[in-house]
Amino acid sequence: MSWASFFPSRTMSIYMAQMFLVRTFAILAALVLILQSLDLLGESGHILAYAGNGDAEVWRYIGLRVPQIIQTFLPYSVLLGSILTLSQLNQNSEVIAMKASGLSAHQVLAPLLVAGMVVSIISFGFNERIVTRATATLEQWKKVEYGPLPIDRGDRANVWVRDGDHLIEVKQVKGKGQAVQLYGITVYERSGGSLRSILTTAHGWRDGDGWKGEGAERFDVAAGQLVKLGNIRIAGGVRPDQFTLSHIDADGLAFPELKEAVDDLKLAGRPTKALEGSLWHKFSGPLSSILMPLLGAVAAFGLARSGKLFVRAVIGMALGFLYFVADNFALAMGNLGAYPPFLAAWAPFLLFLMIGEAVLLRTEE
Repeated sequence: MSWASFFPSRTMSIYMAQMFLVRTFAILAALVLILQSLDLLGESGHILAYAGNGDAEVWRYIGLRVPQIIQTFLPYSVLLGSILTLSQLNQNSEVIAMKASGLSAHQVLAPLLVAGMVVSIISFGFNERIVTRATATLEQWKKVEYGPLPIDRGDRANVWVRDGDHLIEVKQVKGKGQAVQLYGITVYERSGGSLRSILTTAHGWRDGDGWKGEGAERFDVAAGQLVKLGNIRIAGGVRPDQFTLSHIDADGLAFPELKEAVDDLKLAGRPTKALEGSLWHKFSGPLSSILMPLLGAVAAFGLARSGKLFVRAVIGMALGFLYFVADNFALAMGNLGAYPPFLAAWAPFLLFLMIGEAVLLRTEE
């Protein structure tokens, strides 16, 4: 038995896939246009509040924000595109014609499932190559309040670390491990929650279990005096990984980069469960485009003239939205450590795959 026997005719398969893709991306375009317009109403004031910003910066924000919106709402668009396609095929009795020719429900859905797989592959590549970079750049831009971005050389910037009661701010961190170099160090020395003094040094490097700072100065808050200290040892017991791995934004890192960060955290003995869940979700998230035609399949079967087509479409939408609720809930539980990372990322997909199959078998097969 050839693979072609699992599909309708070549012409019908292309026709169905084309209907599905056109409706999916048309819905996505409409959602992006509406949601970006609403988002811009709230952010344009903040962008233009920085002196010198104008239309170019607004368009730059749109260019960075649109990929995030596409990533978030592509699965919703696939769901609605599936339901619209299958409803129209049912309304025009095309599904009945295919069933009468001896095709099973799974064979009727096969062109949409293959098209959904293509969308999943495109979505994964788009997320890895475009969305992660846009997210990382936009987060950095927001930190400087939409001002000029510093040159990105792959270093970490604006890192905060806690050392007992003290807070340490580092403007720029370069290198890894024992070779880490710190630039623009400010230590807020506190006692009992109250600020006692502020120590600043331009450059610091690893020294034993602490750090050596050069050209240090300390401002005594109570006395109002600035004292030059020269070279001084600071932050005893603070590890290099606390600066290099202080904040990992899973949404702003591609899969290989996030995997490397997780491995580094494990070597440093730091918790990684939440990041591991996000790592697995980089695969399970795009694969939801394969699941949507199956969840929306309830709109394809049954007689359209029975008057229940709208009800079936609503049931398909409800199943799809329940999946998104379950997916977000599982990720949240994974972040809290209540679910193992693999379960947090894959359980909703596998659960609704079984639910979709059960509904399809129950109502049609």
